[in-house]
Amino acid sequence: MSIIVKFFVAPDDTAAALALRDGPGEACESLSLGNFDPMGAVIEWQSLLTGRNVEDVVEAGEPRVLGVEEGGGCFVFAISSDLSAALADAEPPTLRDVAGSWAQLRAEEGETIDVEIADAIMSDVAALAGSARRQGQNVYCWVA
Repeated sequence: MSIIVKFFVAPDDTAAALALRDGPGEACESLSLGNFDPMGAVIEWQSLLTGRNVEDVVEAGEPRVLGVEEGGGCFVFAISSDLSAALADAEPPTLRDVAGSWAQLRAEEGETIDVEIADAIMSDVAALAGSARRQGQNVYCWVA
């Protein structure tokens, strides 16, 4: 799997959707990652952090897709306000525990994610969510 994943901060859905073609610009605070399914990840993170089951998260239409490039190349989606708040409020030990649970969920599906890498990803996205909150903005993800 070779995927480019950029979580980024934007003031609203309209501004975030502008990232569809080329990704978030230099003016956007962002975090570059890769080689995992970010939509599946945020669904699992939301379930693990909020106690909602995965099916409820999906049935609620989360995460919200803002746009898909013609031909199915790139897409942009919004992180729910519940997940963003849960990430921003989580203490490091909680994030470590959730990262371990996420890595275990992925292992059950045949995908290997090292627990330390899972913790680093979640901690970095949580820091971005905290920054977005301080700026009165939201967290989005661009995938190519």
